[in-house]
Amino acid sequence: MNEVRTEGVETNVGGVQVSLQSVYLKDCSYESPNGPRLPNNQGWEPKFQLNMNTSAEELAADVREVLLTITLEAKQGEATLYLVEVKQAGVFAIAGASVDDMKRLIGSFCPSVLFPYAREVISDLIVKGGFPNFLLPLVNFDVLFAQASEQPQSALVN
Repeated sequence: MNEVRTEGVETNVGGVQVSLQSVYLKDCSYESPNGPRLPNNQGWEPKFQLNMNTSAEELAADVREVLLTITLEAKQGEATLYLVEVKQAGVFAIAGASVDDMKRLIGSFCPSVLFPYAREVISDLIVKGGFPNFLLPLVNFDVLFAQASEQPQSALVN
């Protein structure tokens, strides 16, 4: 089983208690239509497209499963070199949070906890596919959450 249990890991900020119950890989996909061969014997000059999404499901009154989905596509010209999608999940016990606190925790704090796990899986899949090592750049989820909060609701797409 590929699950990490973390007993006693708890954060208490301003009366809000957050406890990470478990971290696990919920789903992953790796596709490389031509293996590690480059089209027309070209040099290694891929263009990357990165997409991230966070969602949450209520498992109990104060328990949420937070899912961080990361999709990374590498293309060289029109040819897809590889496409990786990882869904990294964590179960968080969250007590004493207001609605705004809950949104911030699910949109920023929880993905920050899950990101290193997803980053490792993505890197591992790419290397096992025969491609050069690739590490996702670090992500500031606080800034992404603030930017998403400033957008009008009609512009947000899940």
